[in-house]
Amino acid sequence: MNSPNLPRARGLHGKFVGVRVLMFDLDGTLIDSRLDLVLSLNAALSHMGRPELPHEAIYKLVGSGAAVLVQRALGEGATEEESQRGLEFFLAYYREHMLDNTVAYPGVREGLEMLSDRPMAVLTNKPVKFSQAILDGLDLARYFRVVYGGNSFATKKPDPEGAHAVLRDFQASPDEAILVGDSAVDVRTARNAGTWCCGVRYGLGPEGFRANPPDLLLDSLTELPSYLDGARR
Repeated sequence: MNSPNLPRARGLHGKFVGVRVLMFDLDGTLIDSRLDLVLSLNAALSHMGRPELPHEAIYKLVGSGAAVLVQRALGEGATEEESQRGLEFFLAYYREHMLDNTVAYPGVREGLEMLSDRPMAVLTNKPVKFSQAILDGLDLARYFRVVYGGNSFATKKPDPEGAHAVLRDFQASPDEAILVGDSAVDVRTARNAGTWCCGVRYGLGPEGFRANPPDLLLDSLTELPSYLDGARR
């Protein structure tokens, strides 16, 4: 997937003074779940008698939760009943296959280990039980004190409700936190919550950074500690 032609971070060491809490998106940021999502969604479309979609088309639909993903895939003409049936099939299929091909992105394990002295949370629009199961299955759960999913609150990202909950959990102010994500949804969430935002170039929706630039844009999670450590010196 092509990354947006944005400048690399320069002169930012020291900008993130006081940052001590990290929030991470899941799909496209910590884990490469694209193939399992695509296969599950196309299985649901086939079940509903709809044509399957190209992989690249599905990647662009991911990021706002399972219900929105299925609704977008079915199209504007889908009834509420069809959307619900499609969602139920998608979730059941994905539950059985969500770790078939999903892996941590290169540099994620190393980066999390380097950051492990800080309080960290996952804030995703994926259902929380699925999120926890994937983190457990990939041996990433041990890095996070809190995991919030798309059904943990009444609203989903980019609403700041989840980010505010993380701030309360860690007794942090917005300027003491940074949200790491791969899409414009994550940037808007951070802006709505008043926190810093770090984007990663390798994820599902980096083209959205053109219109919604993050405060920091990285190629690997292993780069993040140097910016936060730089703020400490």
